[in-house]
Amino acid sequence: MSNATMWWVLTGVLVALELVTGTFYLLMLGLGSVAAALAAMAGFGLSTQLVAAAIVGGLGALLLGQWRKRQTTTQQEAQYQHLDLGATVQVDAWDAQGTAQVKHRGAAWTAVLAPGQTAAPGAHRIQAMAGNRLVLEKI
Repeated sequence: MSNATMWWVLTGVLVALELVTGTFYLLMLGLGSVAAALAAMAGFGLSTQLVAAAIVGGLGALLLGQWRKRQTTTQQEAQYQHLDLGATVQVDAWDAQGTAQVKHRGAAWTAVLAPGQTAAPGAHRIQAMAGNRLVLEKI
């Protein structure tokens, strides 16, 4: 089997693994193996193919990491983008752990009290989201 064929098989394996895992880093390494396959098809030696794979794949992974760092939002920004903040819900009762089950948008949600709030039934406002829990404050 020629070097180019082995690089193309490796590309297929890397792309398949990327589809399973959902990370784009494997896709960048796949691009590196494409560069190595093209170098093999052009007649370059194995060392040149490895250098091409390392440069293209490594540079792609590095650039992807830098791009992801710039795209991440802080927790505060993510909460401001959430459409449920400020909506009101009705709390019937709080349990001993300080949580309650509330209906919001047709589904049952687990709610917790915001810091400094006391557990009392009645109308509450959604102050924040903590994972899949609503953080409530008394109205």
